Amino acid sequence: MTDRPIIITAPPSKSLSHRTLIAASLAHGVSEISSALDSDDITRTRGCLTACGAKIEERDGMLVVTGMENGPCGGNADGKHKDEAPADLFMHESGTTCRLMTAVAAAGRGTFRVHGAPRLHERPMAELVSALEKLGAKFSFEGEKGFLPFVMTTKGFAKKKVEITLEESSQYLSGLLLGAPMADHETTITVAGKKAVSWPYVALTLRIMEDFKAGFEVEVLRDNAWHAVPWRSVKAVSPGKIRFVVKPTGYEPAHYRVEGDWSNASYFMAAGAVGDRPVLLKGLAADSLQGDRAIMDILSQMGASIKVTFDGILIEPSPLRGIEIDMGRCPDLVPTVAAAAAFAATKTTITNVAHLRLKETDRLEACAVEVARTGCRTDITDESLIIRPGRLPKGQTVHFTTYGDHRMAMSMSLFSLAGVDVVLDNPGCVGKSFPGFFDQWNTIVNPGDTGL
Repeated sequence: MTDRPIIITAPPSKSLSHRTLIAASLAHGVSEISSALDSDDITRTRGCLTACGAKIEERDGMLVVTGMENGPCGGNADGKHKDEAPADLFMHESGTTCRLMTAVAAAGRGTFRVHGAPRLHERPMAELVSALEKLGAKFSFEGEKGFLPFVMTTKGFAKKKVEITLEESSQYLSGLLLGAPMADHETTITVAGKKAVSWPYVALTLRIMEDFKAGFEVEVLRDNAWHAVPWRSVKAVSPGKIRFVVKPTGYEPAHYRVEGDWSNASYFMAAGAVGDRPVLLKGLAADSLQGDRAIMDILSQMGASIKVTFDGILIEPSPLRGIEIDMGRCPDLVPTVAAAAAFAATKTTITNVAHLRLKETDRLEACAVEVARTGCRTDITDESLIIRPGRLPKGQTVHFTTYGDHRMAMSMSLFSLAGVDVVLDNPGCVGKSFPGFFDQWNTIVNPGDTGL
């Protein structure tokens, strides 16, 4: 065995690719986007943006985006052609596309039919729909109220104030923020509810809005008065005490490079900790605003050896211990951490993750069931997942169910590093966010002479 690291280049960020393409499509002019992720979910966002009036072309390894002249437009946008078919916004299984694009389309004019695959029709949208109704949009549901599919008719954000919670998803807020600069007046969005999850994803939205010159202020409630603060100073959200005042600036075009994805890099980072060879990850920004950068801190707490070098981020094999960790800010990492916890010496408790039940599958239940196949004991509560490690079944074949969930497929692959013959029922589901995952994963499982 050699100590030379296996070199992995992180794929582009899915979260930033969605937001960058949306901002570029809303801008007046032409933007050039390099290193945008090519995946099923991003394809859905591109399709929706094209249906709303943007033009997106692949040229010299970049995406050249010509923005919508008058914002998102759907069928009957001018109010004269009553029989014109709605613009078709097909989301397939992309919850991110659905939540962001529904709000962005509501900031435009016309009629839009919003629909997707059957699983997406089961995921709640009532919170966002209610907020958009308060802003002036009208909805006709083809099935159960508050769920896809539905037809939305809008004349833009007609009202000036709205509240939204972050209890189910931060993407509702991100969608409202992305749409608000297209209004013809200032829009105030206040965070309501009892708790807030996944704040770092909102920070990514604000970063893209800033980079494409959309105007906004973040205000916090202190001493019974609202005070403007730099958005980067906000590290957590207290419902009722933070609001966003978005100016009707529109967006300006930009030349933009999408940074590497910490979510999809997490599997390789965990592989460096639990496998036999060090892993050197390239293409990641160590100071990234992505919430899933937390994987570096989580694995470090578990005992992993992680070093930030000029060449990249180096993770070396280390004995792991269990921890108790609140993952409300980084829910997409839970499958990775759950799998890594099975390699640890002691119990791991993951808390504040009730919203995982609303992902591509009930991801909380799925993690408990699939990790337990390896001999661990797992328990779930309304908000927590507990993993008690057992003896991993080295040399045995274990069949894992992916539930069509890309993150389950990638995280369960970690058990191959324990000598388990991992068999996935649907490995192709990784195409949702990381089509090239198994090509890179094979260099981890069968490293050969890969290294510096």
